[in-house]
Amino acid sequence: MVSVNDLKIKLFMDGAEIRSMVEAVETNPLIKGFTTNPTLMRKAGITDYATFAREAIAAVNGLPISFEVFSDTFEDMEREARIIHSWGGNTYVKIPVTNTKGESSVPLIAKLSREGIALNVTAIMTPEQVAVVASALDPATAAIVSVFAGRVADTGLDPMPLMRRCGELLADLPKAELLWASPRELLNVFQADEVGCHIITATKDVLAKLTVVGKDLNLYSLETVQMFYNDASAAGFKLTEADRA
Repeated sequence: MVSVNDLKIKLFMDGAEIRSMVEAVETNPLIKGFTTNPTLMRKAGITDYATFAREAIAAVNGLPISFEVFSDTFEDMEREARIIHSWGGNTYVKIPVTNTKGESSVPLIAKLSREGIALNVTAIMTPEQVAVVASALDPATAAIVSVFAGRVADTGLDPMPLMRRCGELLADLPKAELLWASPRELLNVFQADEVGCHIITATKDVLAKLTVVGKDLNLYSLETVQMFYNDASAAGFKLTEADRA
């Protein structure tokens, strides 16, 4: 396994907490960007989308950050996309690959990309979807193509061959980057790097595990035993002869 310093992939933090964004910018040079989505924002208790977004753009200090449209009609998606784009910064507009009816967002993606609006096309699961999106993206416009490899793995499929194929489909688009979305464990960072993904986005909890990369496993074993011992002691667990069956 390569060390963290050998990784070619860019690490983006996924979340909706301004304090965590500021902390990442100030203390973690490995973080190269940020992503959000309506689900994370709702969990964080955010009710004013625009105010949060403007605060986040200021907090990330010029690093890329993505904000998602949330309507279900393409007319309203376009209106929201233009509002998000107007906030400035290094902002990408997240457009889902379809609406909730399964209707393709590709015509809207093509329109916005032609106009030079940086997009993050999201909720993608298959190479076929990537191929269609790739055909719609303007080669001169920056874009992120977010494939939910973690959710693919949840179905029992190995996401690595799929992600490698997705990367091949984007090879002719110099400004399009493949993003491994919804990782389940830190190992996914190294898997994504191995198959040539440009970006992986992960929550603060997953990224915190970077501190144990390369750790001596014998030492890690001893620390685990110590953890169990300390927790049992703190809980006051005892077994006496009276507990014998």
